[in-house]
Formats: sequence, C-alpha cells, structure tokens
Amino acid sequence: MISYAECSARERLALLVDDGSFHEWLPPACKLTSPHLAQLGVPSSFDDGVAIGRATLTGQPVFVAAQEGQFMGGGVGEVHGAKLVGLFRRALRDRPKAVLLLAESGGVRLHEANAGLIAVSEVMRALLEVRAAGIPVVVLIGGAGGCFGGMGIVARCADHIVMSDIGRLAMSGPEVIEASHGVEEFDSRDRALVWRITGGKHRWLTGDCDALVEDDVAAFRAAAIAALGAARPVTLDALEAEHARLQTRLAFDGSEALDLWASVGVADAARVPDLDVAGVLALGVH
Repeated sequence: MISYAECSARERLALLVDDGSFHEWLPPACKLTSPHLAQLGVPSSFDDGVAIGRATLTGQPVFVAAQEGQFMGGGVGEVHGAKLVGLFRRALRDRPKAVLLLAESGGVRLHEANAGLIAVSEVMRALLEVRAAGIPVVVLIGGAGGCFGGMGIVARCADHIVMSDIGRLAMSGPEVIEASHGVEEFDSRDRALVWRITGGKHRWLTGDCDALVEDDVAAFRAAAIAALGAARPVTLDALEAEHARLQTRLAFDGSEALDLWASVGVADAARVPDLDVAGVLALGVH
C-alpha cells in the first residue's frame, strides 16, 4: 500500500497510470514559469505547479494532469490554468478515453488575483466542453491540501469525483470561513470538525463524490479504471435533479454534519468519524 497523500504530483502520476506510459507536455526543461511571481519577487516553479501529459491506463489512452500541492498550495495562476486549458482542448482533438485530473489546490493563487480567477473560469469552460463531447473527466482528490476555492468548483463540474477518506473538498477552506465569519462560525483548528464538513466520508455520504477509497494509490487507480469511458451527459433532467438535491440540503435546519448524515439515512451517525472506508461503504447510503 502506497499512501496517495504522501506522494508528490509526479509520483502519483507515475504510479497511477501504466508503468512508464506518462509523456509530459511542457516538461521541466521548458521552465514554463509564472511572469507574475517573478515581478513580485516570489520564487517560481519550473512547471508552475502542475504536470500535464498523456499516458495509458490498462492500455487505453488517457490525458492526465496533476497539481503539486507543495508549490503555493497548488494555487492556480495564469500559466498553471493555461496548461490545464490546453490539456482539455487537446482532448477535444485527440479524444482520449478519459481526462484524469489529480487535484490538490487551495484555489486561485492570490498573488495573481484576476489572472488566476480568469484562468479558473477558462478551465471550467474547457472541462465542460470536453464533457459535452462525450469524453469523461475524472477528478481524484486525496492530497494533504485538499481541493478548495475555484478548483472545488472545477471538481464538481466533472463526470466523476474519487476521494479518499482523508481527502477534502469544498468551495471555501476552513481558514477562509473563519477569517470571514469568525471562529464561532467555523473553528479551523478543530480538525475533527474540518473533516466532518469537508472530508471524503462526508462528501460520499451526501452524494458529492462518486467513489470513496482508501489512501492508497492502487485504490485510486482502480477507481479511475472503473470510470474509463463512463461519460455522464449534462442534460436538463440531470441538472434539475441536482438542483432539487441541493434545494433539499439548503432547507436542512440541522447544525452539524452528524445531523445531515442522519437525515440521509445513516443509523447512529455519531460513529461515522470512527469508521474506516469499508465501514462507511457498508452503510449502504449515498
């Protein structure tokens, strides 16, 4: 068992796809760095925090991207976003079996402000164009940094989301909520609270992710293989069903994740935080 969370972006790619099949576009030798960071005197990364390219998965062609959470929290800037957009646009031309996005990001890179915001919006548009073409987009979330901000929105635009029990997914990160509304609203130091609200178990129980797996690269690989070729068309019926589900959640008057779990049919919801992945899946609710 190899911990997905403890791997770097390139280590995850190398272990997830078929052995030796990853071919990186704009590799380290290209030194494609952010001009904005240089102007601010902030250290840059040779790949601007994301690796993109093609590979095979069980012999089938896939396009892949992996964000490096160790560089600026995986934040999206102009170059970072442009690489993701380029990957999706090439997918429209070459039509791989799927596009895999190994997400680990705090959202927009604050140093690049509007450039980062525009980049995220372009990524969303490009992703939805790929989905409209019938090519499934699979987002894998299990890095220590989670998937927040604009990338949280990008993830929910995908066909499939795979999370580990230690993965996290949300629009606003705990620290952002606390800074905006105070510690009484959300105590970002309460790690148990953070995982109850944003963690993989919660997202699976509430239907926000499609597969809950162990913190194991092999488990993520198996889930990605299962999603190959399984596109989910964006239809009016599907959107209306999603809106109805969200409306029900909006009307929920409980004060804790435990209450929400109970409302979706989890018996003895208080025990969920102590369950392993197999135990959560055995609850049979989703």
